[in-house]
Amino acid sequence: MRKWFARLGFAALGLLALAFVVLATWEPFFAKRGTPPPARTYSAEIVRSEFGVPHIFGRTDADVAYGVAIAHSEDDFFTLQDVVAMARGRYGAIAGEDGAAVDYVYHLLDARGTADRHYGDLPADTRALFEAYAAGLNQYAAEHPGEVKLDRLFPVDGKDVAAGFALRQPFFFGLNNVIEPLVAGNDLYPEFGPAIVPPGIDTAPDAEPIMEDLPPARVSRRALPVHMAEDGALAGSNAFAIAPQKSGDGVTRLVSNAHQPWRGGVAWYELVVESGEGWHFAGANFPGSPYPFLGHNRDLGWTNTVNRPDMVDVYKLELDGSGTRYQLDGKWLPLQAKTVTLPVRVGPVVLPIRRTVHRSVHGPVIVNDRGAFAIRYGGMDSIQQLDAYYRLNKARSFDEWRAQLARMAIPSTNFIYGDKAGNIAMVYNAALPNRPVGPNWRGILPGDRSDLITQGTVRFEQIPKIVNPASGWVFNANNTPFSAAGPGSDLTASDFPAELGIETKSTNRARRAAKLMGEAEVIDRPTLERIKYDTGYERSHYVAELFDAIAALDLRGERDLQRAQRLLARWDYNADGVGSADALALLMIKDFMSAEYNNKPAPDVREHLVKQVAHLKEHFGRIDPPMSSLLRLRQGPGRYAVDLPLDGGSDTLRASTTWDVEDDGRLAVRHGDSFVMFVEWAPGRRVRSESIQPFGAATTRPGSQHYTDQAPLFARHQLKPVHFWRADALRSAVRRKTVSNR
Repeated sequence: MRKWFARLGFAALGLLALAFVVLATWEPFFAKRGTPPPARTYSAEIVRSEFGVPHIFGRTDADVAYGVAIAHSEDDFFTLQDVVAMARGRYGAIAGEDGAAVDYVYHLLDARGTADRHYGDLPADTRALFEAYAAGLNQYAAEHPGEVKLDRLFPVDGKDVAAGFALRQPFFFGLNNVIEPLVAGNDLYPEFGPAIVPPGIDTAPDAEPIMEDLPPARVSRRALPVHMAEDGALAGSNAFAIAPQKSGDGVTRLVSNAHQPWRGGVAWYELVVESGEGWHFAGANFPGSPYPFLGHNRDLGWTNTVNRPDMVDVYKLELDGSGTRYQLDGKWLPLQAKTVTLPVRVGPVVLPIRRTVHRSVHGPVIVNDRGAFAIRYGGMDSIQQLDAYYRLNKARSFDEWRAQLARMAIPSTNFIYGDKAGNIAMVYNAALPNRPVGPNWRGILPGDRSDLITQGTVRFEQIPKIVNPASGWVFNANNTPFSAAGPGSDLTASDFPAELGIETKSTNRARRAAKLMGEAEVIDRPTLERIKYDTGYERSHYVAELFDAIAALDLRGERDLQRAQRLLARWDYNADGVGSADALALLMIKDFMSAEYNNKPAPDVREHLVKQVAHLKEHFGRIDPPMSSLLRLRQGPGRYAVDLPLDGGSDTLRASTTWDVEDDGRLAVRHGDSFVMFVEWAPGRRVRSESIQPFGAATTRPGSQHYTDQAPLFARHQLKPVHFWRADALRSAVRRKTVSNR
């Protein structure tokens, strides 16, 4: 008997061991093997500046794109692999449950299907760019197998890269804020307002709750979280353009002050590209892109800020008893259903989680306990943005540049523009759905009427834009386009129909910028720098409401809280690190800024004050420590690790937007001022520019001298030169090499 039980025990152990092996190895085995791009020979020269920024030269544009992939891989192959995994629906095998959430959205939005359907429609030279970029990634992976995170992740081809664009772009205008509550089965009201409205869209004061008659959610299974590395939800930016008549010295100036996460798939990577076919551009891209998204060429430049138009329409479908058909115009149509397997890494094993994704003629469908909801959004089922960004890079005049935006191929983001001819512009770029007048487009629409399914986008002429205003300046700081150029030059909101869904909200940064720029008789370089690095708050809107609420608290008998109340009452509304209340004010404002920006309920003021006072007392022994000891620029480990003081706040023009609270109580900023670039076109002179990043070019290479070499300059509000011209790049070169797949 004992032998029999022992045999059973060994058999059970064997089965467990077999199960472990299967779970540890199944995902790469069942993953579809990638297809390499068509064979072609590429060659590029990578010149590294004193700060390691790559200047990539090639005979053709495709050669340069190949070099971009190699150079970026040398600096951050770690993140590039995450982006590739997202573009192939395998991120959960790397990042666990959070990665599987991204994979779910990949299937829900049919990112790969979008690429498959439309990649062949792109011009041949654009496809050549993406194939060359894929070839560079494949070559680096083959030459560095020890760095590859996931088996069979490579090779990739141009369609894989394109699928990554199709997946990530909608999250910049807040699609996640619609998908998340629907996946979880939660009420879309009041968290997102009385309609399906991305953050920042004002709603009518008399609008009724759209789902208040429905019972509370009964989620039958745990919904996967849906978030895309803060894409859109907290991504901000500031942008400024100054015309020659306002600059004081006849110089056209453009300032790019993008606010993105400092690490991850939407962190900026700086580069300069130049080819024998006329492509010459300095700026920054995201991992997974063969070209810069913003910056400048010889003649013109632009930068972007996230805008928040109402780009999403949601329809409630009427299903039949089987749940497999929905009604449209009196007919029953089949609800498309596809079961997908999401890999979810848990320690050393990867669990296969099965989920079903649905589609109707409207678009993606999410089925929860409240019903079936279809989503339709601007830019859906299109990858024409891949070509539009490439053409923008090579535009030589304002008319050529404007013609590319007029295609409405880039789904969203504001564009702030400047050029050597002295033109400046602000374009509220958004591929807004072409909605007829009548329905409540900010509510949930009936899904049984085909006349409510929008087709195409509005015309370019219909979206807000300002060109060469009388004020001589334009700006945007994630605010309404109706405050962009000052009194007398601004657009009027009533001139634009409500169906466009244009945001009317502002930010503290925008109010501050409008005030400072409007007060300046001349906006010369020193003035522009002071505005860009301004750390002040306007005492208005949510800031005023917060501090009025603090002042109104009855804190009798609460000694520490009373001291905090008095301290904040004397605050100068400037996060410059000088005032004794700066640290406490910094902690108080952040969550209220986030609630305002994302249209979510603000925290309880008293509870929030108690929490922040306790934090300062625990970690600093006082409620008024220097802000510089609290707010930090941290990057480590290794010999090049840094730990530096920072200034600015969550909604100041010098942005330290969000942070991680570390074990020692310090705030390690992870999102805020990121890629900063000043561009100048002086009369009769070649373009020149300067830039800075929070860390360095090699953000995931702790052994590299360029891991953090820009950090001290960043902390001191200083810039470094951009070596746009080849002669300058060669003069400053610390490394120079040729890469090829010959």
